[in-house]
Amino acid sequence: MSEQTADGVYKVVLNHEEQYSIWLADRENAPGWRDAGKQGPKEECLEYIKQVWTDMRPLSLRKQMATQSR
Repeated sequence: MSEQTADGVYKVVLNHEEQYSIWLADRENAPGWRDAGKQGPKEECLEYIKQVWTDMRPLSLRKQMATQSR
């Protein structure tokens, strides 16, 4: 384990459906996931997700529901 992850440094990642997760900062993102621009201790990253991920529905469902309501 690197010195960075030994201190519990994580990054927030986001997929194509705008769903969030956290990963160890020194690990490469899995296919389909990209950095969301936040990095730090685990609790700080989880708090960030709590603040920004206010609609838990996947992006495709939100788009589908928006077109049905017109």
